[in-house]
Amino acid sequence: MAVLKLYHNKLLHNYKHLDQVFQEHGIDWGIVTKLLCGHELFLKEVLALGVKEIHDSRVSNLKTIKKMAPEVQTVYIKPAPKQSIPDIIKYADVSFQTELEIIRLLSEEAVNQGRLHKIIIMIEMGDLREGVMGEELVDFYEKVFKLPSISVIGLGANFNCLHGVMPTQDKLIQLSLYKQIIETKFNRNIPWVSGGTSVTIPLLFNHQLPAGINHFRIGEALFFGLNLFTNETFEGMHDDVFELFTEIIELTEKPMIPSGILADNPSGESFEIDESLYGKTSHRAILDVGLLDINPKFLIPKDAGISVIGASSDMLIVELGDNEQNFKVGDVLRFNLRYMGALSILNSRYITKEVVK
Repeated sequence: MAVLKLYHNKLLHNYKHLDQVFQEHGIDWGIVTKLLCGHELFLKEVLALGVKEIHDSRVSNLKTIKKMAPEVQTVYIKPAPKQSIPDIIKYADVSFQTELEIIRLLSEEAVNQGRLHKIIIMIEMGDLREGVMGEELVDFYEKVFKLPSISVIGLGANFNCLHGVMPTQDKLIQLSLYKQIIETKFNRNIPWVSGGTSVTIPLLFNHQLPAGINHFRIGEALFFGLNLFTNETFEGMHDDVFELFTEIIELTEKPMIPSGILADNPSGESFEIDESLYGKTSHRAILDVGLLDINPKFLIPKDAGISVIGASSDMLIVELGDNEQNFKVGDVLRFNLRYMGALSILNSRYITKEVVK
């Protein structure tokens, strides 16, 4: 059996820590909940923090949030597929957009539903995921401003999401300048420059964030306390809001080198023999979790003396060395998780989810 636990007090601590920092700098922010995969048990814990704004990439999750907390501003954070437009207008107060034709369709649907839909136009800043090219921005905004039932409340950018391009002072100043150009050109007020995600927080802590950046979207830093520049935990924050508990279902002393003719395993991996390990043995445990649930590289053992060896579809193999802790079958091992690991676990219907108050 495997259980993912969310620790309420650690989540609350991280939230208060971040909220104080953002308030001190006059920055608005929302929580990105796509990690939670729409699980109402965990969404309830996030909403209990007192958040005013939730971001998600699945309109079905925003529907759940609106049902649970109608007063919370919901933000759809990727370009909209056509078939989702009616639901986006219904369940998302705000959306991130980059395609003029899609914004036209959103405008038509907003008129049909009698709603005002707010958008943040994303700008390409080098990471080459979503975003309008800078040289096309003025013409793009001119056309969007003419559309009924659409209110442009910001411009934004993503960093470190595809190619690993990191935010810098220069890039964020450039983003702020785009806002000034649009406001001056069209005599419009654009409230937000949404240049802040978890990867941008170190610039804020180091007093390197340009003054024009006034909106953040935070997921990873809230749930994992991770400084993405250093891969270390932010001072004063918890890195273990989530913990995975999984049971040992076999424990045997085995050779450290496989025997027989080696070929690629079902995952397409091949192994090279370390001849220095011939004749040596170690205690190996099989755990009740596998590739269906998580990629092993995103698991961080909390118990000393444990190394993750690999996984098959539904079993994880760990090495215990001499098993000095005297683990036995039926014992439970604990793991911290990286963001992408927690995302997989939360999307697995085979893992029990619990909240620890």
